This record gives sequence, C-alpha cells and structure tokens, in this order.
Amino acid sequence: MDIRDMRYFYAIIEEGNISSASKRLNIAQPAISRQMKQLEDSLGVQLFERGSRRIRLTEAGQLFRERVERILGLVDGTMKEMTEFNSGLGGTISIGSVTTSGVALLPNLISKFHGLYPSVTFRIWEGDGFRILELLDNGIIEVGIIRAPFDSEIYESIILPDEPLVIAMKRDECYCGKDPVNVRLIELANQPLIVPLRWKSMFVEWCAKAGFTPKIICISDGIVLNILWAKLGIGMALVPKSTEGLISDSALTYKKIIEPTVSTQTVIVWVRNRKLSASSKHFLDLLRDVSSE
Repeated sequence: MDIRDMRYFYAIIEEGNISSASKRLNIAQPAISRQMKQLEDSLGVQLFERGSRRIRLTEAGQLFRERVERILGLVDGTMKEMTEFNSGLGGTISIGSVTTSGVALLPNLISKFHGLYPSVTFRIWEGDGFRILELLDNGIIEVGIIRAPFDSEIYESIILPDEPLVIAMKRDECYCGKDPVNVRLIELANQPLIVPLRWKSMFVEWCAKAGFTPKIICISDGIVLNILWAKLGIGMALVPKSTEGLISDSALTYKKIIEPTVSTQTVIVWVRNRKLSASSKHFLDLLRDVSSE
C-alpha cells in the first residue's frame, strides 16, 4: 500500500463511483478497479460493498477512510509547507464550511483575497458542522466555518457578529400570529418544528424559559432539506436569517423570533497549536479585517 493507492481510494469515495474517479484521475476504469482489488487483498479486508451503483463502504472501509483522511492531510500539509519555503505565498487553501455561512461569507472574501494573492487557489468542502470539524481534526482542511457552539479548548477561533434565528414556514399556512415579519417564541408552542441538532439543547432551553416544551418532529442539520420540508408544510424550520438570501421562494415566508430574540454565531475555527500554512494565516488576517469593518 502506498500514497497512490490512498489517493485512488479517496477519489472513489469523493466521486461516489469508480467511473467518475477514473475521469478525475485520468486513469482507465479497469485499472482503478484492479488497484482497489489488490489493495483489499493486501489489507486482508473488503473495503467496498459490491453490487451497488454508488460506492458504499463496509465497516472496514469506513475505518480505512478515517485513516486515509488523516494521512493524506498530513502529506498534503507537509507538501504545502515545503513549497512555501522556496516559492513564497502560494499553494491551495483548504476550507470547510456549513452551507449558509459559506454562501454568505466566502464569495466576497475569496474575491478580495484572490486580488491580493492571485497565485493561491482554493479547495472548498461543504457539510454540516460535525463533518467540518471531522475534516479539520483529520487535517484535510486548515480552516473551518461553522456555527456556534464549539469547543474552545480544541479550536482557536474568530467569532463573527450575532445573526438572528428565524422560522421558515409555508406561506399559505402562516398561522403563527398576525405580525408578518416577527413571531414570538411562545407562539411556536404546539407547532411542528424542524430543528438543527447543534441548536436543539439551546432551543429547548429557550422554550422552557418561555413556559412550554417544543413539538420537535425532526432533528436535522441539513438546512436546505429542512427548508424543503417547510415548503411542503411538514413543519416549521429553525434556520439562520442568511437562509433567506440563500433560498428565496414565494411559497415560503420567514419570521424573526422575538420575545426573546434568539441568535446564532458564525465561527471561523482552526485546530489549536497546529501549524498553519502561510496562505491560511494571510486568509485569516483578511477575515479578521473584514469582520471588524
């Protein structure tokens, strides 16, 4: 087993099937299939479940994926550091982001950074907050953009200003009070709610202080999926206000939660005491400047 085998394996996982991975790697599909079979033979385990059009990992394959992420993260990070010794600021910055925060923050930020450092390229990962932290821990990305809360003992951070939380609901079933733009928290009592996992404990606590137990019908960190549920009238989705700009739909309405106003924070995180590439340090410096404006 060598680094090439790991890159082939990881390309298959990222692309979802061997055919797409072969195009990305510019290698014939049968050659990759043979390489993966040889890898399984050398490891003495089956990594992939056979008979599925889309790649599915066995339990051993899931464990191998975790190890490969860490190894490739170390290899790529080392390559970046060595390159910067001679070539100055360059290479690729790997960033992971939750959907709503990334859409709101990254386009303008990357545009400014590219104007200053045109030789630097970017690789962007997207997922829920738990997946972003997993990628960060494994060294696949250097910088993560997530929503609070987070463990400040593990991660250093830049905390951006508060962002209100809103309730997204089907417009023709908008029965939470008469106010067209706001909803009091108590008015959500007995309403079917879709709540992201990372805010569940805080939301339940807020509702308890308001005198009721929320009727949570689904816990999901997929903001886009939650909005689709709300559009179908299955429930009302708790989402950050920036979602309004991300998903604008005439069938939906968004109401800011008041009495009390509840909010979230976008947080830029990186692993404490881990060396960052020069490019990532400059990116964080720019982000600090932008966030203080």
